[in-house]
Amino acid sequence: MKKTLYTIRNQHGFSMMEILVTLTIVATALLGTAGLQAHALKTSKGSEFRNQAIFLSADIVERMEANKAEAVAGNYAVAAGKGAVSTACEVVAACAGPDLTAYDLGNWQAAVAALPSGSGSIALTTAGNPATYTITVSWTDRGAAAAGQAGVVAGVGTNAAGVTAATGQEIAALTTIKIIRN
Repeated sequence: MKKTLYTIRNQHGFSMMEILVTLTIVATALLGTAGLQAHALKTSKGSEFRNQAIFLSADIVERMEANKAEAVAGNYAVAAGKGAVSTACEVVAACAGPDLTAYDLGNWQAAVAALPSGSGSIALTTAGNPATYTITVSWTDRGAAAAGQAGVVAGVGTNAAGVTAATGQEIAALTTIKIIRN
């Protein structure tokens, strides 16, 4: 069986079309991988903020347990916003009562303010012994709106430079505790 010159030319090497199709497939796979990586980064940052909010809630609960007399009296209730950081307990060896309460609340609210648009409040829901408090730590998760999570409504705000941008979703971590004075 003798091969002709035409048959040999048609079976030699790759065509330009095959190379372009291969490049298109590889480029699409790389773009998909990059998109997946960006989504993972947004999600992990949101998890970091949630973990920090839980840690801050546990921190103030422990501070209230350490100062039970003031907590049962209802003195740990504080509205959202940044309180003044008290340094009274940093110089005094034995700090107790209202000074310790002011120190705890000021430092806790300063730590909460480190979250993006972070604010914390403590509401006294039941006075007396036991006292029941609801602790709220809230922040803005800018990645939630971009990630397309269900139920997320992105707001629009203007920053200090006058630039309008999506502000994301406000997220809150709630904790309810009862403190009993023995």
